[in-house]
Amino acid sequence: MDERTALRRLAASLPAAGDDAAVVDGLVVTTDMLHEATDFPPGTTRYTAGWRAVGASLSDVAAMGASATAAVAVYAAPTLEEAELDAFLDGAREVCDAVDAEYVGGDLDTTSEFTVATTALGEADTPVPRSGASPGDVVCVTGTLGRTAAALRAFDAGDVERGNELFRFSPRVAAGIALAPHATAMMDSSDGLARSLHQLAEASAVGFEISTGALPVHDAVDEYAADDADRREMATSVGEDFELVCTLPREAVDAARAASPVPVAAIGEVTADGVVADGEPLADVGYTHG
Repeated sequence: MDERTALRRLAASLPAAGDDAAVVDGLVVTTDMLHEATDFPPGTTRYTAGWRAVGASLSDVAAMGASATAAVAVYAAPTLEEAELDAFLDGAREVCDAVDAEYVGGDLDTTSEFTVATTALGEADTPVPRSGASPGDVVCVTGTLGRTAAALRAFDAGDVERGNELFRFSPRVAAGIALAPHATAMMDSSDGLARSLHQLAEASAVGFEISTGALPVHDAVDEYAADDADRREMATSVGEDFELVCTLPREAVDAARAASPVPVAAIGEVTADGVVADGEPLADVGYTHG
């Protein structure tokens, strides 16, 4: 099975699965695993790894419209080096501080490949699922897209300082809380905008029509994109940007934008079926774990 098939199989037998996080009596809980080979390019510092790994789980909390409470992590590496572990903890604590959560510990192990498994907890009285979008709603995204794609190009070019800077994204917890009273469906863009739209479409049994000209693209993308087609791919298909993708009733867009602490861009609308960009089918491509 590929990852998507495996997730569908799990969701079919686990009623609490299927969204970015599970919700049990108002408690939001999510877990992620990141590996050196697939998630941390050469040059990624342990500080950045701590920030990014814990931030990925905090982003899932944000996608439910929940406040963030705490995070833990399993840190596993070939050897346990004092400086590396301290740097990892600094990154983990600081990304938690950025969203008013607390890093409360975890577990240590030795393994052949640097690996981090993180869990984040939050609270939500009315969590936002992926399944509530309706035709006529407006589809929106927070912040900018393509940040991670630019970071990967920076690492490839040997500019590890720039790569690390771009890798340390801001989990959109405050934006998720602001959008929650208005959003009909929401998730984060960890798998890329294109794949996120397909996932939302499947969960809500709807379609999407978006305009790529309306996409908010991170300034760093233009530092590395070869042409317009490459720029579009970096913004839509690489993934790991950890922005929020949501649907809003048209009459709620202005209020949602006013409430959000970060920009919210309207990029298209919900339709009856199909995922389309600029009048053409948008392929279901994006980040795949493993």
